Amino acid sequence: MMLMKAEDRLDNQSPELFGQTPSQTVGPFFHYGLPWKGCADLVGSSEMGARPELFPVAHYVLAEPANGTAPAGEVIEIYGRVIDGNGEPVPDAMIEIWQADADGRCLGFDVTRERVPLQPHFRGFGRSSTSETGEYSFRTVRPGRVPGPGNSLQAPHIAISVLGRGLLKRLVTRLYFTNGEGNNEDAVLSLVPEARRQTLMASSDREQRWRFDIILQGPGETVFFQL
Repeated sequence: MMLMKAEDRLDNQSPELFGQTPSQTVGPFFHYGLPWKGCADLVGSSEMGARPELFPVAHYVLAEPANGTAPAGEVIEIYGRVIDGNGEPVPDAMIEIWQADADGRCLGFDVTRERVPLQPHFRGFGRSSTSETGEYSFRTVRPGRVPGPGNSLQAPHIAISVLGRGLLKRLVTRLYFTNGEGNNEDAVLSLVPEARRQTLMASSDREQRWRFDIILQGPGETVFFQL
């Protein structure tokens, strides 16, 4: 057995040898395989979210929908289309959401910044593939307000990530609700030029249904944030 000196023990974890890991293209990217059964349904036990028609039924075994009680709060549907710079739908994107529960508790913290458990039966995270026409949808609860800078409260919102072909990094944006409580004083929304804020607003076309189209480039491009 050959013994190595300490200075020779350089591997792929050694910054001295490799330095900082560069950003790379998202992938290999399987928009139809990463979502699991029911991953877009945060309040029920449906199979929405995945695209089982794209692989054999025998392989559709990643997970089963949760069979729990719906969490407290107003149940809503979020839906829309992902559109590219040419105005065409993106059929192979994947959307992820992260949000607070109806009481404004997210990541285990409430508006007082005290650590508390999330509401029972609510995970606060979802994932959805887009369809052949670029459509996605989620069933969830309308989120409460979470802490902002200082002693402020953020307006109710849902954090959204967009992953897809051609994207070197995931795109990050937010969904706010038209006429939502606190929109005019939200610290993040106030950073966006007023003329562009509309791209972050979901509109209600009927009771408890909110439409939010995600436009990747061109006229009306959705505002995306740098992390």
